Amino acid sequence: MNTVSVSQSKSSHRKLIDIPEDVFTALSLKATSMGMNLKKYIEHLLIQEAEEMDDAEVYKYLVSTRPEGKVMLNEQEKDDFMRKHKLGAYR
Repeated sequence: MNTVSVSQSKSSHRKLIDIPEDVFTALSLKATSMGMNLKKYIEHLLIQEAEEMDDAEVYKYLVSTRPEGKVMLNEQEKDDFMRKHKLGAYR
């Protein structure tokens, strides 16, 4: 179930990244072939990746790193999820 919501109309953040020259060249060529500049192409790839994230994957990460992430489900749903993914007492 992919229900992670990603929208370009939300506020955005800037991130400076370093990429190897060969990757830069390859992605530039791919972007050009798709009618985009490199910046737009990389943004497109990142948005697409975020949209393809699975809710269970996100929740599993939140449970392991952020205690407030456990509030997303009621107790029965949380127990079922923990059992299914072998987390907590079900390891």
